[in-house]
Amino acid sequence: MQRRQFLKTSATTAMATALLPENVFANATKTSKTPDLVAIYGATAVEMFERGIAEMGGMKRFVSKGQTVIVKPNIGWDKPPEWGSNTNPELVGRVVKHCYEAGAKKVICFDHTCGNDWDNRYNISGIKKAVEDNGGEMVAGNNEAMYVEQDIPKGVILKKTKVHQLAINPDVFINIPVLKHHSGAKITCAMKNYMGCVWDRRWYHKNNMPQCVADYATYQKTTLTIVDAYRVMLDYGPIGKSPDYAPVAKYQIISTDIVAADVAAVQVFASVAKQAKVGTPFKISDIKYIGAAEKLGVGVTDLSKLSVKRISMA
Repeated sequence: MQRRQFLKTSATTAMATALLPENVFANATKTSKTPDLVAIYGATAVEMFERGIAEMGGMKRFVSKGQTVIVKPNIGWDKPPEWGSNTNPELVGRVVKHCYEAGAKKVICFDHTCGNDWDNRYNISGIKKAVEDNGGEMVAGNNEAMYVEQDIPKGVILKKTKVHQLAINPDVFINIPVLKHHSGAKITCAMKNYMGCVWDRRWYHKNNMPQCVADYATYQKTTLTIVDAYRVMLDYGPIGKSPDYAPVAKYQIISTDIVAADVAAVQVFASVAKQAKVGTPFKISDIKYIGAAEKLGVGVTDLSKLSVKRISMA
């Protein structure tokens, strides 16, 4: 069997037999109250979001009338949605729609793309159209003048950094990362998506990137994290090699605790990698910025300390 066909067959198996959330998050505490984290499996990205945000109490719990909402997906790469390189555009568009329905005055989306052709990446990803079709505004992140130096008081290594002005003390900040493999950090998801908020990312890579990711997480005010794991890029990240390495996994995680969101995401990644027999089923301890962030008080890694709702829509 050729490698391409093997991957397609493995991906189909993963879609059909992927572990349901209640098995993936076996150590989580079930809840009947409004949860801290919702894990959804088995439908489209939009369908899972609709169900998940309802379980979290609806967008009105997070967005008040007249507020400005900043939406931060991953739009780093000039790849279409089937590559799994960027956040699912339909999901981003639906989040924008819900924010306006909750009473937002304005919804703005941005990312510091991994290349100067930011407008091209906004377009190819499908995110620009999805945001604007739902009344949102796209703002570039490619000009240093857009960034303002900020102190990181709790930072261990990262003491100062230039932050995009939209990410500085926003009314509401919604982080929408895509879950995928990363050649340096092993996995990139919620906290690492913050690297699209700062100007000098190269400094992170030269100065203990996992600690810098954790340090910045002590600074960024975030209202809600929505992890897109509809497709999961299992290898050759963060750009990707082909859509064959990003099988449709049909997961989504919504949480008010960004560390817990990353913990749940690592478990999803490991489950999908095992089922597809592609990539490495990493452990939480392999992703160094997660434990570092917990030590700094950003969030918790033990899901049993949170109220968790697990939903299968399969």
